[in-house]
Amino acid sequence: MPPDPPPLGPDELDALEAVIDAWFARTLEENPILVAVERDPDAGPMERRWFARVVGEEKDTSTIRLTLRQRMLHHETYVMPAPEENHAAFHQHLLKRNSSLVGVSFCVGEEDAVLLVGALPASTVDDAGLDRLLGTVWMAVERCFRSALRIGFASRFGGTGRGGGN
Repeated sequence: MPPDPPPLGPDELDALEAVIDAWFARTLEENPILVAVERDPDAGPMERRWFARVVGEEKDTSTIRLTLRQRMLHHETYVMPAPEENHAAFHQHLLKRNSSLVGVSFCVGEEDAVLLVGALPASTVDDAGLDRLLGTVWMAVERCFRSALRIGFASRFGGTGRGGGN
């Protein structure tokens, strides 16, 4: 197992924060899926946090929470609430989706909500990595959202939700 990356000091964190802020400013101008970015004023002294709102086609909007800490840039996206029915098929669907994802994975969060989570070593964060992160999160949500809804909330769609299709 590789060793943990070394922690970034305050000056390195400040510099990386500036890189992320500049990337968000450019991306807001250039990429229509990113529609808003806010900073979290309540983040602790050793954390810097952003909330990035993206628009999709299958899911109207999603918010990606990015948290920069000394070693990692963590990200978390709320995908949907816990399923109302077909729990095993629903979770099997998401676990199968995990096998085709790189750098992110579906997991169960508070109140059994579905989240998409991941992390990048802070020392490797750059514009290309942030572009990949945004694209990966957007694509993962877009590819799973409708089919997961139809399985976990099947009665709302008038079906059993047990089919294997997308």
